[in-house]
Order: sequence, then structure tokens, then C-alpha cells
Amino acid sequence: MENLNIKKTDSSPQIDMNALSGLIDIVGDSYPEDSFVFYENINSWVEEYFKSAQKITKINFELNYINSSSFKVFFDMFVLFDEARKKGNNIEINWIYDEENDVSQEIGEDFILDFKNLNINLIVKH
Repeated sequence: MENLNIKKTDSSPQIDMNALSGLIDIVGDSYPEDSFVFYENINSWVEEYFKSAQKITKINFELNYINSSSFKVFFDMFVLFDEARKKGNNIEINWIYDEENDVSQEIGEDFILDFKNLNINLIVKH
């Protein structure tokens, strides 16, 4: 399986998805013009990856700003993570946020409440 790497823009995050290491990083801001189109290939990659995932998959979200359509896409992505976990995949999610970004912290907390079966860590960046 090919890795997926997408460079950061002013309105979209850096995406690094490594099938060999089981490491997924999503870093930056997320407010692309059409979030559903932007993340379509990313969610497809996630679906394909979990068909033959590594023993441990580590996912790092470090997002400063997320618009509402990106939130919906991330919610759908978390559903994929939850389904993969139910099939026996070991998944660790790190939600990394700046200590002064209450909105990002609250989004991470919401994901913890919505996906109780996932191992989601809130990590404060100082």
C-alpha cells in the first residue's frame, strides 16, 4: 500500500499517512473550500489501510482551526477508526492542542465522549 502525503496549504492541513509505520499525522488548519472532496481520498486511504493495518496505529491530530464541514469529515473518520478498533485493530489517537485554544480542546473532548471505545489522549502543547 502506498503512503499518502499531502502538503499543507493556508486552508488545509499537512497529511502524512504511513502504511509501513502505522503513523498518521494531520497537522495545521482545516477549512478547505470543499472538505468532503478534500478528505475523500484520505478517508479512502484509511479504509484501505485498516484492511491490513500494522499491529499498532498511532494517529496524531494537531489542528488549530476546523470549520464545521471539516468537523463532519473528521467525525466520519473517527467512525472508521472505531469500526477498525471493533475488528481488533490497536489504535492510539493523540489530539494535540495549544493550551490557549479552548475550541480545539473542546473538539477533542467531544470526540472522547462520542467514541468511548477509542483510546484518545488529549495532549496540551505549551
